Amino acid sequence: MKKQFVLLVLVISLFAVSCKKDNSGPTIQTIKIGGLFSLTGNWSSLGIPSQEAMKLGLIDVNNYLEEKGSLIRLSTVVYDTELDTVLAKNAIVRAYTTNDVKYMIGPQSSAELGAIKSYADNNNILVVSQGSTASSLAIPGDAIFRFCPGDAVEGRAMAQTMFAEGKQVMITMSRDDAGNRGLQQSVGSSFTALGGQVDAISPYATSGNDYTTLLATLRTKIQQYTATVGVDHVGVYLASFDECKDIFQSAIQDPVFSSVNWYGGDGIVLSSILLTSNAAANFAATTHFFAPNFGLPLTPNPDLATIASTIRTNTGLEPDAYALSVYDAMWVIAKTLSSYSNVTSDFTKLKTDFTNEANQHYGITGPVVLNANGDRDSGSFDYFGVVLEGGVYTWKMIGKSL
Repeated sequence: MKKQFVLLVLVISLFAVSCKKDNSGPTIQTIKIGGLFSLTGNWSSLGIPSQEAMKLGLIDVNNYLEEKGSLIRLSTVVYDTELDTVLAKNAIVRAYTTNDVKYMIGPQSSAELGAIKSYADNNNILVVSQGSTASSLAIPGDAIFRFCPGDAVEGRAMAQTMFAEGKQVMITMSRDDAGNRGLQQSVGSSFTALGGQVDAISPYATSGNDYTTLLATLRTKIQQYTATVGVDHVGVYLASFDECKDIFQSAIQDPVFSSVNWYGGDGIVLSSILLTSNAAANFAATTHFFAPNFGLPLTPNPDLATIASTIRTNTGLEPDAYALSVYDAMWVIAKTLSSYSNVTSDFTKLKTDFTNEANQHYGITGPVVLNANGDRDSGSFDYFGVVLEGGVYTWKMIGKSL
């Protein structure tokens, strides 16, 4: 059956119509902000907290705009993409043509962002992704901005950490999408530059859940390299999403896989799906697996604890810096619109003003400074691993990037 497009109509607004008169007479202009989040599909552990961060951001920025005396207010409409490129493309088209959305937060994956990029560019839709990292999408002057560090930053941090742990050979694997391929390539090139050896397995398909061939190839390579340099000097790097659970469940059945340490990309970290399988969680703990998460500043924003606690209470999920950057994106959009009187006629100026506002903004994820490509210029990473505590497997921060 053809997958039906899912529109999650979540219009969260303090105003019921796009323009209306308040009690004192001035016309209030309400501008819609779209959200493209995976709420029911892969990587919903990011999509659900992102949606909640957007809700909280909407309340706070509208209070700010009212107190400032601005005649602009924001409203939001959220679409569930299920991490599917077709659904993401359908969503932005529908948002623009039926809801007049010209500002979009998300999507969270590079594959989805790549699918909507040309439409956003052609229709002057300003897009702010909280999770895309692919270097292939680092393009100056386009409609795309990214509030997280790119794969070059993450890849370098992971390579340095793995090399410092004594790894001489890294066998790398990835899901066949732009973001995860980019991470595999960035980790590999950075590890090679440090003097290590990389053996990259061809990316596996995004559809299906049979990893027999992938694991057979990996098994042969592990045996080959451990025989020459020893198990302590060989590692496996996996860039994936929630399918890591299926891979780990299969891998735990063979001790060859658990004889070496495993590492992962940001699409795995804090995955709630992984923890639903004791076998998969056991494999992660046994191999001392950890993955990087975009790190929050050492000196936290005073509002961070309240925002994070509210998201945690309302969703049951721990919000990370990727999700929290959605809250910051709402603020930068609001400040841009409130300081730019003609918000749609000059898209080039809008992008310049947005960049300037971002570079001045110290949000709950720290300073939002963008590079020439419109991507977050720098970032540190927190490393999370799966540990057994009180008989229950859980994610726990175990270190930080070098």
